[in-house]
Amino acid sequence: MGITSSPLTPEHIPSSPSLTPQQYELLHGGGAEAAEISKHRLSRRRFLRRSMFAVWAISATASVAGALNMLYPNLAGQFGSILTVGTKTDFPAAKPNGFMLNQAGVFYHQEAKTYVMHLHKDTQFSLQGTTLSDQSTAETVVKDKDGSYWIGLYQRCVHLGCTVPFRDDCVSFKCPCHGSHYNVTGEYLDGPAPRSLDRFALSFNGDDVLIDTGTLNARVPHPDDTTRLIPVPTVQCSV
Repeated sequence: MGITSSPLTPEHIPSSPSLTPQQYELLHGGGAEAAEISKHRLSRRRFLRRSMFAVWAISATASVAGALNMLYPNLAGQFGSILTVGTKTDFPAAKPNGFMLNQAGVFYHQEAKTYVMHLHKDTQFSLQGTTLSDQSTAETVVKDKDGSYWIGLYQRCVHLGCTVPFRDDCVSFKCPCHGSHYNVTGEYLDGPAPRSLDRFALSFNGDDVLIDTGTLNARVPHPDDTTRLIPVPTVQCSV
């Protein structure tokens, strides 16, 4: 039995993408223009590959940016950055025995976790001259141009990390957790604390008072008679 074949009808002929008259002339005419059109007609797969790569690259970049933001957050205006806590007139100076919380000499700023201490220019120090100057530098005590002294004490007890309150009745800091006791300068007085209170770098911008909560001096040891800035208070302070 013979096999007959039927002629292909138009519907059996695979169709190809239609060309504009201009493309047809260029393709049949050859040359660089034809090559360019062929390249574009065959580049869909390459386009898809490049699109997928671009999506992957954007996702990877976003992931890396998120990780960097977690590791190195923008702390501007937050604890860990330089904070403006007020102007000089917001912090009236006092002699150590006249300190009263948020009224004279000692002022608490929660956003900086700092006690701003402002000692009057007539404060009687136990040290004098270059010895006083050197010890003040070691304890991050800043002398202002009017002769007064400023300190930015970190609120955290160096024993086990409790927040240390200032006690008006003791004219000093007394930790309620385990009894560590500190003078108005942050110097250790008694108790289990291994050193004096830590303190932040304090500076001025005109009349503004700045606390650098990212720069902490945690190396002020127990004082002795050669390093103690001011006398030990005579007021007894119970827990």
